Amino acid sequence: MTTTGTEAARTATRDPRDYVPADVWDREIALLIRDHPWDTVMANRCFGQAVAYLITAMEKHGRHLGLGCGPLIDTAVHGFILDTVNYREFCHRHFGGLLEHTPEIEFKYDGSVMKTAHVIENNGFVVDWPLWERDGAKCTPCHPGSNCH
Repeated sequence: MTTTGTEAARTATRDPRDYVPADVWDREIALLIRDHPWDTVMANRCFGQAVAYLITAMEKHGRHLGLGCGPLIDTAVHGFILDTVNYREFCHRHFGGLLEHTPEIEFKYDGSVMKTAHVIENNGFVVDWPLWERDGAKCTPCHPGSNCH
């Protein structure tokens, strides 16, 4: 049975903000606003989903689930990766090492974006469905079978 966004919101127990220090969160939002045509609301939505995705990828690492986000959420993931000191500290704190990112040259059109959103939801995070559905029928740039994010 698939839960709806409303049902998931009532049962979600995990907040992405719990995984990133407040000063780092604010910095990532400022960087996203600086580098993209986003306001603070959109930057917070996308970064929150990026953190939920990264934590889920760390916790599911090695299971070969083929996780991958679409280009919109990936923008926030890449922004975090580029802030290397904070990304490295985040990875070490929650993963014990660096969660590597191996982008694929060609995009996959295999349904993995929406599958990933459901894995994140089942991992206890609220999924911002409009952000995931935007790219849901499209693709993910993550390399298949690479065990990265």
